Amino acid sequence: MEYAYKFRIYPNKEQEVLIQKTFGCTRYVYNHYLAERIEQYKTQGKASTRFAQDKQLTGLKKELLWLKDVDSTSLQASLQTLDTAYQNFFRGAKQGTHVGFPRFKSKKDNRRSYKSKCVGTNIKILDKSIQLPKLGMVKCKVSKTVEGRILSATVSQNPSGRYFVSVCCTDVKILKHLPTGSIVGIDLGIKEFAITSDGQHIENPKYLRKSEKKLAKLQRKLSRKTKGSSNRNKARIKVARQHEKISNQRNDFLNKLSTQFVKEYDVICLEDLQIKNMVKNHKLAKSISDVSWGEFVRQLQYKSDWHDKTVQKIGMFFASSQLCDECGYQFTGTKDLSVREWDCPKCGKHHDRDENASNNILNEGLRLLSLSA
Repeated sequence: MEYAYKFRIYPNKEQEVLIQKTFGCTRYVYNHYLAERIEQYKTQGKASTRFAQDKQLTGLKKELLWLKDVDSTSLQASLQTLDTAYQNFFRGAKQGTHVGFPRFKSKKDNRRSYKSKCVGTNIKILDKSIQLPKLGMVKCKVSKTVEGRILSATVSQNPSGRYFVSVCCTDVKILKHLPTGSIVGIDLGIKEFAITSDGQHIENPKYLRKSEKKLAKLQRKLSRKTKGSSNRNKARIKVARQHEKISNQRNDFLNKLSTQFVKEYDVICLEDLQIKNMVKNHKLAKSISDVSWGEFVRQLQYKSDWHDKTVQKIGMFFASSQLCDECGYQFTGTKDLSVREWDCPKCGKHHDRDENASNNILNEGLRLLSLSA
């Protein structure tokens, strides 16, 4: 299987200049051939293929000699990215799903990256450094042993100005978690992040909410700086680093929690939430974005695939909060979100809203699994 290792790198001044130049060159190649495809489609009704543009790239490098200063595989990867964007757009149109048309890359974007392909031994991982094409040895914080065969390395810069490298490897063997025989239903929420069918209540850390005052203070300082000034850029970096801290806190929490669930349970049942529709509620949009259910479910899914565990999603219209998990009676009074506890009018059982929902999610998930078996 393929696996990516992400490390922070510390380029020197010369390497930093070359990295920035590579960002610019890959952006130029992408935009140049995107514009060419658009123009050809307007005039001829069809655009060049990636194979044809690969051949043209050789001629372009002879015309624009500065393109030769950077890694050639990064320019080829830029064309591959453009072709993938095109394929996704047309495939989405055929399948009826919305995938946007490829857009031009902006020089003002503070999040930049380029990809270098591994050819021979041009990419190597050492104890405290990494060898990259054209850059040579770059100081690197190698926090994990890299296994498998290296396919590519993606150098990126985030808005706060820090540099990272993501090394993609194949033939990596994952040490799988042993089966536990345990099953669980999970009800995701905002007040509490998750409530499980076996009684766990996991608190929602609300990292964005907790940092709002500090973030607002930094953004006010940024708004007072003169546009284009050095002081404004310094203030922008402070805001970006605060956002980065919030993102890192959230990712750390989600990774640890998803790993814990995959380690402890063989079958995980949860709702198939339509988050794009849910964030249209302006009263809850910020809280829903902060809680990051979509990323949590994505992590659960790929980690379960690694370890041969099962994630079963139930339909978004399943009335998990309204059904009594004892007798199946549907109580519509729970449509009011302020109702946190209720008694079943039929069997008299007292319910905690979220615990009852997680039990119903588990039962429905097991029912769907038995049908597909």
